[in-house]
Amino acid sequence: MHHIAIIRGDGVGPEVSDAACKVIEAAGVGCRWEPVLVGREAERKYGSPLPEESLAVIRRTGVVLKSPLLIEKMGSKVMFAHRDGSQRVYSNANTALRLELGAFVNVRPVRAFEGVHAHTPKLDVVIIRELTEDIYSGYELAIGDDAAEAIKITTRKASERVARFAFEYARRHGRRNVSAIHKANVLQLTDGLFLRSVAAIARDYPEILFDDAMVDSCVYQLACQPGMWDVLLMPNQYGDIISDLSAGLVGSFGLAPGACFGDEVAIFEAAHGAAPDIAGKNIVNPAALILSGAMMLDHLGERKAAARIREAVRVVLQQGRVLTPDLGGAAKTTAMTNVIIDHL
Repeated sequence: MHHIAIIRGDGVGPEVSDAACKVIEAAGVGCRWEPVLVGREAERKYGSPLPEESLAVIRRTGVVLKSPLLIEKMGSKVMFAHRDGSQRVYSNANTALRLELGAFVNVRPVRAFEGVHAHTPKLDVVIIRELTEDIYSGYELAIGDDAAEAIKITTRKASERVARFAFEYARRHGRRNVSAIHKANVLQLTDGLFLRSVAAIARDYPEILFDDAMVDSCVYQLACQPGMWDVLLMPNQYGDIISDLSAGLVGSFGLAPGACFGDEVAIFEAAHGAAPDIAGKNIVNPAALILSGAMMLDHLGERKAAARIREAVRVVLQQGRVLTPDLGGAAKTTAMTNVIIDHL
């Protein structure tokens, strides 16, 4: 029996959360789910989108299955007060959750599925993104009313840590190539340090090919020659943008799973957002969080169940008879979930 924290999230979050839990249980994995409030529900109950009570539960379980949170553009920053009296300001609740739990890397496997219209049917990549630094650190400063600046932070320690994670991931999963994505021709100091740090770690993994590419060239080649990429390693902002682009290239945000890892906690989450415009309509694609749940089962040692879930999703997508509207179908979330369960 696995003890797992669960964040049901905002918007469509509860719908995909229910779907993922049902599929995981139908695969024969015993789970004790412990609900954790983060986001709007937490704000209503505790006055904060990220209460200490929720973090304590996640630290105790070490694993959380997380549905999307509602993040408003130009919304308020999140202030988190520590027990020692110190405070830290984060750009949003997602960032606050990840960094307060010590997560330093995000992993998003993105692949095209037969049966789904994809702009790049040969795409099968893993995007590995450093989470703690870069322009997303949230250090911004207003300069009067008409200007503002943001600080881009890069350190050798964080760059080497995420690089080692990427090469270890490639080794464990039989991936052949790691590509560092950067803009070191313009940002010679920050992206240059990232590239040099990754190259230094690459020397410890001679069996894995290593190369690098400018981020603008990478985006172009993802669309034109998707088969040339394998594991893409990059700083925070590039990883956020390219992982979303890749989801679009394979046909839907609803097919892109993800996970964030720290030394003691793992967070498994879909790549898509809370989509409040379709919340409660029972039409959101549940596959992304279901596939994130399969990643969670791999992490927990339940690899056979994880493989069965991935195969069930693959078959349902290939058959194309019961698909949600984002995939060109007319099926409800619950119907697609039930068909995936049937194929287990």
